Amino acid sequence: MSTTSTEKKRRIAWPSFSTQIAIGLLAGVLLGWLALSIGRVPNGTPEGDPNWLTTTLSTIGSSFVTLLKAVVPPLVFTAVVASIANLRGVANGARLAAKTLIWFAITALIAVVIGIVLGVVLKPGANTAVTIDAASDPSRTGSWLDFLNGIIPANFLGTGVGVQATTNADGAVTAATGYLSPNVLQIIVIALVIGIAALKVGKKADTFLTFNASLLAIIQKVLWWIIRLAPLGTAGLIGFAIADYGWGSLASLAWFAGAIYIGLALVLFVVYPALLRLNGLSITSYFRGAWPAIQLGFVSRSSIGTMPVTERVTSRNLGVPSAYAGFAVPLGATTKMDGCASIYPAISAIFVAQFFGIDLSITQYVLIAFVAVIGSTATAGMTGATVMLTLTLSTLGLPLEGVGLLLAIDPILDMGRTAVNVAGQALVPLIVSKREGILDEAKYNSASSQDLFSDDEALAEDSEAADPAAAQSSATGGGAPVRADEVSGASDKSSGPNLATAGLISIDTSGEACPK
Repeated sequence: MSTTSTEKKRRIAWPSFSTQIAIGLLAGVLLGWLALSIGRVPNGTPEGDPNWLTTTLSTIGSSFVTLLKAVVPPLVFTAVVASIANLRGVANGARLAAKTLIWFAITALIAVVIGIVLGVVLKPGANTAVTIDAASDPSRTGSWLDFLNGIIPANFLGTGVGVQATTNADGAVTAATGYLSPNVLQIIVIALVIGIAALKVGKKADTFLTFNASLLAIIQKVLWWIIRLAPLGTAGLIGFAIADYGWGSLASLAWFAGAIYIGLALVLFVVYPALLRLNGLSITSYFRGAWPAIQLGFVSRSSIGTMPVTERVTSRNLGVPSAYAGFAVPLGATTKMDGCASIYPAISAIFVAQFFGIDLSITQYVLIAFVAVIGSTATAGMTGATVMLTLTLSTLGLPLEGVGLLLAIDPILDMGRTAVNVAGQALVPLIVSKREGILDEAKYNSASSQDLFSDDEALAEDSEAADPAAAQSSATGGGAPVRADEVSGASDKSSGPNLATAGLISIDTSGEACPK
């Protein structure tokens, strides 16, 4: 028996990733209720300070999300550059990008219509115990110029610099901490320009593209290490949510919260399955494959933080070509938000109008739909539920202070909103890939989270055992990337679609799609 086989047998049989997340979720619920029962520490104010367990849970959860966000900028840049290189030219990439944006708009329109209907039928603004005293202006607002202001990179890295100030009881600043704030949309723009320029340069850019592919592989390995911490991060995130979120304010806004979650459930469990069926795709395979990312989105409340996981499930579980997923998922993380940019602002705007006794006209309802479909792109790079709501309210001429009425339970709503956002960000590339004939349907139909985050080295070992000749070819350095249209007579041994024939992925002489 070989040494490799012996090592494989000695490996610990860990539960599937979804099971690990579920265990973390259960542990977080128990720890959160324990922290809630301990109560807050008196500090002379009515609110008090968080106890030690709440602080610990918060630190664990936020640290995990911070780690995920830290890998986002290099991952987005290298993945998009590699995608452009492997899309074999601007024409194919432009076609896929256009169809992706069209499906973003289609799903957003369906979601906002559901939100409007629920707002009109359930009347959350007329069935609330919240008082006008809670009204306050939002800390930030959205405008139609945000897209133009945000799409132009401020620097080569696509990052901004922020300052977080700490104040004392008198309001005086006692400390200030600087931090970098990456703008994912700007990073996408930079990567697109560099990727297209590399194609135009030709052979002189081969070294750069090879380096970029190697860097992408390294980043993906680091990402795998971070993702292994997801169960621990989940426990911290959900535990802190239970211990600290505004559950006491939920009663006064229960009708509103119920309307939001009904809308989110309809989109996630009715609209998305219907779209899958219309495109000849299995509903079970989609949820089985995408569920790890949806779970993480729910507890992390961050589409950007969940983006590395979303991209991984989209390509490895759902069978979307990595060259396309590396572009579509980062784009979706900034502009595709059916929860935050469609359901929530639609119901919230109607809530504010009903609360202040303002009757909305048919034109204003149409404007709500327009803002939901177009507005998420207009505020891309800074899109969030509050920003989208302020954009909607200002477009309709409704009082902006109505935002303050809803902030108390925003974290509770944000969990469901982000889960739907992430689900949509995985759904659209899947549908486009299916319609374009580039989806690996064999991989999709066998989607499972069991080995989703298994070590790539282990997968490579399995590949070597199955095809020693290909492994030897790769080890000896054979495999310079060539254009798909330069390969003749190559046979496709996989059960998936012939991506080279589709003209969407370059081919390695060892037979592997590049990059891996």
